[in-house]
Amino acid sequence: MVAPVNGFPVEKEYEKNPDISPEDIRKLREWLSTQPHLPVEHLTDQDLMITFHCCEKSPEVAKQVLDLHFTLRTLFTAFFKDRAVDQKVKDVMENVLITALPTPTTRGYKAIYARLLNYDPRNFHFANVIRTFMMLFDLVQYKEGTWPGLVVIIDMDQAVIGHLAKLDLMTVRQVLYFVQECMLIRLKEVHFLNAPSFMDKLMMMLRPFMKKELLDIIHIHQIGSDTLEKFVPKKALPKESGGEEKDWISLRNESLQLLEDNPEYFKRENLRRVNEALRVGGKPANIENLFGIQGSFKKLDID
Repeated sequence: MVAPVNGFPVEKEYEKNPDISPEDIRKLREWLSTQPHLPVEHLTDQDLMITFHCCEKSPEVAKQVLDLHFTLRTLFTAFFKDRAVDQKVKDVMENVLITALPTPTTRGYKAIYARLLNYDPRNFHFANVIRTFMMLFDLVQYKEGTWPGLVVIIDMDQAVIGHLAKLDLMTVRQVLYFVQECMLIRLKEVHFLNAPSFMDKLMMMLRPFMKKELLDIIHIHQIGSDTLEKFVPKKALPKESGGEEKDWISLRNESLQLLEDNPEYFKRENLRRVNEALRVGGKPANIENLFGIQGSFKKLDID
């Protein structure tokens, strides 16, 4: 076991983001103190900085996104309840590679790469994959702080139609809602590599839950094409994928080790949930009325 990671220092965040001031964060915390249903005592200035940054420095958008973000962490129990590196997480990491690539994209964005390691659909459990992805994402963001943008690369090599059958619509709907409305990122690009013959069926399943802004940043790359290189340097990819990064298993082991080395982080994170009984001036949120929420608080970034 190596030393647990530390959160990215907020002082360095101000250096990275000179257009955000301590006063901006102070005002957001002041508002937070008027919201008893939110986990005020468990939110750090780094959390507020990341939120303010991903909301394009709009105080009003940041408030709405902050509320919805932690509300969904409370309601979407399949992804966020009792997070720990348990057997479900270990099983996912045995069968799926999820890794944050060290090399930035051509535009300087952070990239996360995912692919199957075990090609048998019987070993693919979509909700558990999303749960594990979110755990790793949170930990890497905690360690590195704000990014100018995030790129997600999904390598469909060896995916078969049987994997499609494992995507239940409620899980798809919830994860896409979370990503589009209140995930604390500036999502810039989503790349599907080695698009299989059933890619159109996958998009048909996803499209009803996707806004135009998300559809516009999705890039589908055919098997054997080099079209990804415009966005991501080839050297940034794992060895087996034609890059110069470590091999799949080494990257998988590093991701799992990072998760296993930080149990205290997840114990603390599990406390950051909403108490609906304390919500002031509004109907308590629940799964039944959630998808009726009108409007979009957070806009995806499109270059």
